[in-house]
Amino acid sequence: MTELLNNREYKKEQLKKLLLRIHEGEDVNKLKEEFRQVLSGISPLEIPIIEQELVKEGISAKDIAKMCDLHVELFREAVAGTEEVEEKDLPDGHPLKTLYLENKEIMKDAEMLNLYARTLATTKDERMKAEILGVLEEIVGNLRKVGFTHYNREEMLTFPYIERRGLTAIATVLWTKHDEIRFMVKRLAELLRKKDEMPWEEFVERFKEKASEVSFALSDMVFRENNILYPTLKALLSEGEWKAIRMQEDEIGYYKVNPPAWDPGEDVKPLHPWEINPELSVEELLNLPKEVQQALKGRPLEFDKSQLKREGDIDLGTGFLSIEELKAIFEALPVDVTFIDKDDRVRFFSPGERIFTRTLSVLGRPVQLCHPPKSVPIVNKILKAFKEGRKSEATFWLRIGERYVYIKYVPLFDKEGNYLGTLEITMDIEPYRKIKGEKRLLDWRD
Repeated sequence: MTELLNNREYKKEQLKKLLLRIHEGEDVNKLKEEFRQVLSGISPLEIPIIEQELVKEGISAKDIAKMCDLHVELFREAVAGTEEVEEKDLPDGHPLKTLYLENKEIMKDAEMLNLYARTLATTKDERMKAEILGVLEEIVGNLRKVGFTHYNREEMLTFPYIERRGLTAIATVLWTKHDEIRFMVKRLAELLRKKDEMPWEEFVERFKEKASEVSFALSDMVFRENNILYPTLKALLSEGEWKAIRMQEDEIGYYKVNPPAWDPGEDVKPLHPWEINPELSVEELLNLPKEVQQALKGRPLEFDKSQLKREGDIDLGTGFLSIEELKAIFEALPVDVTFIDKDDRVRFFSPGERIFTRTLSVLGRPVQLCHPPKSVPIVNKILKAFKEGRKSEATFWLRIGERYVYIKYVPLFDKEGNYLGTLEITMDIEPYRKIKGEKRLLDWRD
């Protein structure tokens, strides 16, 4: 039996069986010791592979996320005292180093949340209560930003690379946990706002309990990322992929860090997920950490080999579309647009939704001749202000029968700042004025 337990493949199969037993309703506490025995000697890099196999065997990401709570707790015990793979070998500004540094800030805030919540529950002094509540409001407000920055960058920028390589389960499970944490922090913030709507003793006990849960969930996610996600990313992503990620990070933002610029070199081409070869060659496999090689051994991944750009596609800067797809998109838009070029000639109008009549005979016509004579002086003033850079938009709204029409003119410029023309956007906003409350994606029913 000892020889079997020393076999990594055997341990992986045993771990899968234990997770499945939890899924089937067996008491978690009775399995803890078996988990502890099996986890000893399993690399953090093997856990995502096991989770992926569970997904393929029909277990939902939500179930796996629940089961993760136990195996992360026990895995922490199993690896206690070992050196954690961190950011020390990474240059400043490298996206992976930024993620590690953010996790340090997240851990600090998670610990402070728990500490102040427990302190609030034992404080009798009214002045101190007010001060602690102020600190807690700031901490919780900060922690809400984790989901919009740290988690969002992982989901939007790093997950596509591992998904392309077939490791979809890693991304799916972590995203599920991210959303759970987002929800928990949001509810904690709501509880803080309702502190005056319930007896003080009830509030502080509930808050202490929920704050402890949030603190633990955040700490667990830091552990998962530092020991599972980040080593995987470090092993698989090239400098070109990291360069592409760094080019987009500022658009999403950061959690309490301000990374400097980083560039692996002008000769390194930024590689987006659709541009990489998703297959792992023999040479690449040999360059991976031994733990990753062992985890992948005998389990070929389903690489995503789909091609983004097809023959005849138009490169729009943010994607590639065929002419037919572009036409269909314009037809489906709930707005109509008209483009007037730099010489004030009508060059294009969208099909589909129409508020004002447009016919093909208008193409090439001076825009001034498309308006009643009394409106022409105003049209010219707007175009002149656009061309001189004095105005960035002109908006109008009016009633036309049952429609409430919103009209917006915006000037268009190229990268060098040269005037290209003006876009007219017209929309019936009456249906949207009636919308109340919320209807989310998860509310959809077929």
